[in-house]
Amino acid sequence: MWFTGPVLSDTDVVPEWLTVPDVMERTGATLQAVRRWLQERDVVGVRRGPDRVVMIPATFFVDDGPLPTLRGTITVLGDGGHSDEEIVAWLHAPDDTLPGGSAIASLHAGAKTEVRRRAQEEAF
Repeated sequence: MWFTGPVLSDTDVVPEWLTVPDVMERTGATLQAVRRWLQERDVVGVRRGPDRVVMIPATFFVDDGPLPTLRGTITVLGDGGHSDEEIVAWLHAPDDTLPGGSAIASLHAGAKTEVRRRAQEEAF
């Protein structure tokens, strides 16, 4: 299943990107912890820029780590065949019918159930 939302460049939909060292600084996490978050898909990152550095949207984090409600949504979309790039785009795509105007803003606002329902519809 492919992302059927609007085709936008990642710079259009993601307001701020963080490198792994940026995530470490912002959250106080170790390198091993950030790598584990990526490996266990608590967050997803994409390779960007001329050096193809792994970058993660800043919106995926709260003060001390990954947004707790994000992992399940990533799992649903990934199980539905979406690539990491498509997951990032779907989470950040404008949607006026969701609180906050996007799936990621809705997760931050506590609307996990509605976001997961839509992710399941999108994925399958």
